[in-house]
Amino acid sequence: MINHFIRHNKFFAGVLAIVRVYIGYTWLTSGIGKLMGGGFDASGFLQGAIAGAGGDNPAVQGWWATFLEHVALPNAALFSNLVMIGEVLVGAALILGVFTNFAALMGIMMNFAFLFSGTVSVNAQMVLLTTFLIVAGFNAGRYGLDRWIIPFMDRKFIKKRWPP
Repeated sequence: MINHFIRHNKFFAGVLAIVRVYIGYTWLTSGIGKLMGGGFDASGFLQGAIAGAGGDNPAVQGWWATFLEHVALPNAALFSNLVMIGEVLVGAALILGVFTNFAALMGIMMNFAFLFSGTVSVNAQMVLLTTFLIVAGFNAGRYGLDRWIIPFMDRKFIKKRWPP
């Protein structure tokens, strides 16, 4: 019953649009700040997260610290660019309401990566709000560009190929 309300109610779609724009604005301003600030170097953040895996009460799980140490840190320049570009793209997509579910999924993945790395900030709040966007499905983008893009894609691509 609640799932039907979240996924189909037009009033709740308006609430979701406000939530979507808020989250998108947060991502967009963060990404633009990193881009305009002369770039972003994640290596210091990665080293701090790796250091947070030690001690009696580690803030970072060992498996995540291993990933950061052996994959992310050696490729810090790549991960720095992915974070900057990802934040801008997720923010713009959420504000415009285009591919809302995919943008929300990518945003929640970035939030979880930051949380796994020991950062709290607004990430937990954004995870909670983004969960509503993902659960709402199409309704989260009803008052955005998804209103036209999803039906177009459905007619042009999905119904021609499915069922096989």
